[in-house]
Amino acid sequence: MSEPARTPFVASLPAAEALERLPGSGVAWLDAARRENLDAFAAAGLPDTRVEAWKYTALRALAQRRFAHGDAQAATRAVDAATLALPGVDGPRLVFVNGAFRADLSSLAALPAGLSLRPLSQALGEDAEGLRFALSHRYREAGDAFARLNAALAGDGVVLRVAAGKAIARPVHLLFAGAPAEGDLAWHLRIIVELEEGAELALVEHHVSLGAQKQLATVVSDVVLRDGARLDYAIVQDAAEDATLIRRSQLRLGARAQAAMHVQELGGALVRHDLRAELAGDEARLATHGVFALHGRQHVDTQLAVRHAALNTVSESIWRGVADQRSRGVFRGAIVVAEGADGSDASLSSRNLLLSALAEIDTKPELEIYADEVKAAHGATVGQLDERALFYLRSRGIPHAEARAMLTAAFCRAVLQAMPNEALREHVSQLLLAHLPAE
Repeated sequence: MSEPARTPFVASLPAAEALERLPGSGVAWLDAARRENLDAFAAAGLPDTRVEAWKYTALRALAQRRFAHGDAQAATRAVDAATLALPGVDGPRLVFVNGAFRADLSSLAALPAGLSLRPLSQALGEDAEGLRFALSHRYREAGDAFARLNAALAGDGVVLRVAAGKAIARPVHLLFAGAPAEGDLAWHLRIIVELEEGAELALVEHHVSLGAQKQLATVVSDVVLRDGARLDYAIVQDAAEDATLIRRSQLRLGARAQAAMHVQELGGALVRHDLRAELAGDEARLATHGVFALHGRQHVDTQLAVRHAALNTVSESIWRGVADQRSRGVFRGAIVVAEGADGSDASLSSRNLLLSALAEIDTKPELEIYADEVKAAHGATVGQLDERALFYLRSRGIPHAEARAMLTAAFCRAVLQAMPNEALREHVSQLLLAHLPAE
């Protein structure tokens, strides 16, 4: 195996001088964090399958590619704004095309009272010190390569805050679009979300394709819910079929805070999502509902880690996976009930459906308990469509493709029905079924 510094991917990294052109350059702590993370990435390179967190996702092909980091034309590229809309999502909107903020496509006029929504580049110019905690982190774990890359090179993203006691009526739409461009591009964005005490928000993170492209995108999110805050968070991932998308979402819940996450993984050639949540305050509650639907040679890897760190916390995780043709899905669900987190209630269910003899799904539930008086359960299954149910539908005159779609939709319903936004739920359901081959 070649040294990390010799791989084309690492060799194509921008020089350290390029960091001086990023927003916020000149802020001493930010410059230091960017340089340290870039140096750490260059020294270690991409992780291989000997790193436990990447055991099922090989990056050899990615390591042989060269990327230009950033797209000089993204800020002016023609985009039809009508293609960006989502049913049931009509609130404030922040749009990025190939990692570049697009004010012309965003909707930031007349924000409701209590909501602050800005691109990261603007926030760095106005109050860099207020972002220090989120942006000064040094990533040191072996599997943190893309978090390091993002911390070094992300020059833009989202800063969203909701004031204490404020309930934002309409959902906020964060849209990240990949558009065709010359050559292989890489772009990197940060999302910083804070809900203060008693605040309420519905948030939609939307990844969409504006045409065929093979870009690499990294997105790192830091979400903090103060005491009593409530967040409904939907992630709709429908990237281009040849795109590589690596995401890391970190949630921290204070006392009595409640978060519900709805994750749909549909597009992309290579997709990875590290979703980490800490229930840090007493009586915090977290629900995660996710589904992936794969075809062709897609590879989607979800790493879910939930940590109960306070008294009487509750987490419920329900995930479904569907794989067709030669695709591969990976799901690891880890729950840790830390010492002192007495009275915690944690459950995890991972059920998966193979629609082809060549498809593969690897699922790995994990449970660690270090506290007393705890309720905890986890389970995982991988199977195929029920032939008896399929035969029954066929015997009633339903064509094979339609019967197959009906059973697949029913399998995923446990996840999709948890979305409270009815119009968005119906749209995502149709996207999921359209994404799978008819036969």
